Amino acid sequence: MSKERTRQVRARRTRRGVVGAAAALVLVGGGFAIANASTVTGETQNSVAKRPVDKNAKGVAAVVSAANAFLNTLDSDQQTSTLLDFSQANATAWSNLPCGGSCRPGIDFGSLTDDQLAAAESVLKVALGSGKETGYQHVLQTLKADDVLASAEATSSASGAPTDVPSADPSASASTDPSATATDLPTGTPPSGGTGGGAGGFSYGSGYYYMAFLGTPSKTGTWQLHFGGHHLAVNITYKDGKVSGASPFFTGVEPTSWTADDGTTYAPLAKFRNGLLKLTGSLSTEQLAKAKLSESFSDVLLGPGKDGDFPETKEGIKVSELSEKQQKLVLAAIHPWVADVDDATARQLMKTYAKELDQTYVSYSGGTGLDTQGDYVRIDGPSVWVEFVCQNGVVYQNQIHYHTVYRDHTRDYGNEFSFS
Repeated sequence: MSKERTRQVRARRTRRGVVGAAAALVLVGGGFAIANASTVTGETQNSVAKRPVDKNAKGVAAVVSAANAFLNTLDSDQQTSTLLDFSQANATAWSNLPCGGSCRPGIDFGSLTDDQLAAAESVLKVALGSGKETGYQHVLQTLKADDVLASAEATSSASGAPTDVPSADPSASASTDPSATATDLPTGTPPSGGTGGGAGGFSYGSGYYYMAFLGTPSKTGTWQLHFGGHHLAVNITYKDGKVSGASPFFTGVEPTSWTADDGTTYAPLAKFRNGLLKLTGSLSTEQLAKAKLSESFSDVLLGPGKDGDFPETKEGIKVSELSEKQQKLVLAAIHPWVADVDDATARQLMKTYAKELDQTYVSYSGGTGLDTQGDYVRIDGPSVWVEFVCQNGVVYQNQIHYHTVYRDHTRDYGNEFSFS
């Protein structure tokens, strides 16, 4: 990144009121391989050739068009940070930690103008769906949660005392806010009064979420939409105009629920948790005994850096031993994770998981209430892998928060890499 570009980013963060952000600025793109460097090398800022946009495109073509429209809003330095190689090193560079660009590639939302943010939002809407109960709405609420967390952490740091937070209701229904518009996307900064910073050099807030295109967005060839930040990792791989993989998908939340100033209550992982509660709540005493794991868990087993580390032996109770009603509950429990991609892909994945249901296992550790440190539920099939675990809060220390991950034994990263 040029000195002039660094100055501009710092100035923009300062204007948006992100206290101390300049000191925490990460030179995004550093250490990550750059794709198609010839498209920007030697060109002056803001003189990059425009990429084709088709506002009438459908399906993956619409995602490509939205990606191009976003790239068209960026200058050459920003494109260099955003358009990277689809390599194993880049694809697997995601994390659930609030570690900014030190653990993930791409361009940070905190450095974008309002027009650029709107264009980035369009990419997510097209790739994840913009209607009620869609992946986009879930992602939007996850970013909102991180802004709440940034504000709470800032208040705690300023007072020098443990954070005093309102009680959260883990069973609250998540607001999907169907009237959400482009202006509903967080502006890339924490709320008023937040620092956007975190303890130990960590950074909370929607400004520390990063978007990258690994490979060239196209209706042919292979590329990936790579988006995430603290408590979120979206990895959607496209191959020859189709989605070849919608995982790994990590999603967590702290606080688990909160009420905004306008009275709207948000609980981004409520439907995820509630589906698992209905499933485990349907198990008999004998079935629970079979499903119980001997291990205990403080986090998901297959989080960042654990690619391909699926257990060799499946554990728990086999779904074929469950009633027809319980089997439907298994599929319903899987669906929220799979639904965080476009509808057509979600339907195809669910058909696959339904066909493999008899060879799928359900297991748990700790309790089944999903309200205590160490409560853990897993669904493991020939393809599908879902984990949900409860942890004690980091900023909201008197509350539980959630970590979850969805993977696919044969479709992670579009099955483009070997992890043996």
